[in-house]
Amino acid sequence: MGRMTSGDSTGSVLSTLDAESRALLEASNFDQATFDRLRARLKKIGTEWPETQIAGALAPLEPEDVTTWPGGDVRDRWSALGKQALAAGQVASVILAGGMATRFGGGVKAAVAAYKGHSFLDLKLADVRAVARRAGGRVPVLLMASVATSATLRPLAAKASTPEIPVQTFNQCASVRLLTNGDVFLDADNRPSIYATGHGDLLEALALAGLPPANARYVVVSNVDNLGASLDPAVLGAHIAGGRPVTVEVVERRQGDVGGAMARVDGVPQIVEAFRLPPRSPLNDSAVFNTNTFVFDAATLRTPQPFSFFPVRKNVDGITVIQFERLLGQITAFLPTQILHVPRDGADNRFIPIKLPGDLETSQPDIEAVLKARRTLDGGL
Repeated sequence: MGRMTSGDSTGSVLSTLDAESRALLEASNFDQATFDRLRARLKKIGTEWPETQIAGALAPLEPEDVTTWPGGDVRDRWSALGKQALAAGQVASVILAGGMATRFGGGVKAAVAAYKGHSFLDLKLADVRAVARRAGGRVPVLLMASVATSATLRPLAAKASTPEIPVQTFNQCASVRLLTNGDVFLDADNRPSIYATGHGDLLEALALAGLPPANARYVVVSNVDNLGASLDPAVLGAHIAGGRPVTVEVVERRQGDVGGAMARVDGVPQIVEAFRLPPRSPLNDSAVFNTNTFVFDAATLRTPQPFSFFPVRKNVDGITVIQFERLLGQITAFLPTQILHVPRDGADNRFIPIKLPGDLETSQPDIEAVLKARRTLDGGL
């Protein structure tokens, strides 16, 4: 169970770890200087960091802040713009498949069979392949793995890679869990507990891997466990037509949704994670919900942004531990963002989150509907 590592109160944490743990961290972009700074702050002031709670004036979104999913001629124009970018080889797809592989019985979720024996990763890659073929373009796939998922995903990605969708795997960052007093947490095997540090790593992890490719002008980002978030030319076209460096997809909020609210902060529409809102804030019940699906101008992902690190409490082996994490959605506080309200039902459904094994069973009809409507399996596998 958790206790202080001998001699870890001062100095480099790497010097106190076993060789295997050091190797894992060093292979996953562990930033000793940043860790030391954050750890020292935790020891000094605890977990109540001022920047955790939003400091600006909070207000609901205005109607003009949200772009509504259209039908008819507008959608056709968006699709045409997206297809042109795809045909020109200007698009890359990032699939987020990191984390610590703890929610599906310890298995890597991306490799779990999601529909008729096809894994989540199979289906996400089949979608990109089918769209690339129809557009006559080449779409690089950048698969963000982690210290816990990389060994499983790298051979799968290499096997699936083709000239039309070359797949490249890169790792998000990793760090060491701490106790609330700042000491290193040891797990039940008396080893440091290593974790993947969140989707807010994306820009840094891409840069360390020399990505995105130089020819990419637009980058679509989605979770591997959201099979609704396909590579849709209309969504890509909406981003291009919107003229802003970031587009985020939102859906109608429903009971049980936990995560990013949408709000104005000092007049700027953006994603605000629930834990950053004041207690009992009505914005926790905002009408729309962040799906963590984005389109970025690629130049945006090549430019460092001032993301905050937040001390996040987790329960591991019955003990409260601290993880330092960044949030990708915070980028909407720094850059002009189009908020695209997309469907959550039917053949156009773009949000089918699978967080637990039970979600997969109940979502089979929704998964089947979108796969058939988008012809994902028509030669895509």
